[in-house]
Amino acid sequence: MWRDKESQSNAPGTSSPKFLATSGSRTATHASWVSPTMKVNGEISGNEDLLVDGQVEGSVSVGEHRLTVGQNGQVNGGLVAREIIVCGRVSGNQKVVSESIEIKKDASVIGNVTTRRIVIEDGAAFKGSIEIGETSKQDDSRLDNSTAQALSKSA
Repeated sequence: MWRDKESQSNAPGTSSPKFLATSGSRTATHASWVSPTMKVNGEISGNEDLLVDGQVEGSVSVGEHRLTVGQNGQVNGGLVAREIIVCGRVSGNQKVVSESIEIKKDASVIGNVTTRRIVIEDGAAFKGSIEIGETSKQDDSRLDNSTAQALSKSA
């Protein structure tokens, strides 16, 4: 009969909880989360913000949303998102496609990056190529489709 606010917010049929991740001076909410104790083998795709703080062996695609690889996060595969923030490790010489990517201090990225904007903080590691260019939305959708196909073939 009486429920506390916590059980009401997680009751079936209510919206999913939001997870907070801090990166520098910014705090972001994420609709989905791969926790530090989780290991995923295979492709992850979705249509919402995602925080990866565990291990992923495969590609990750969240379309027009934000993808954050947390400090504990390790992704061995390609990434596709509107905005990518890397605080952990991304490797595998896969394609990373975004509108913007930030590689934070102590993070590392090994792979080829296609983006409009990139920030690599002091202390971060990067090995690969960077392709920077202004593209239209039509080019972005073609890029997302071709990258998704390339990621599927490489996974």
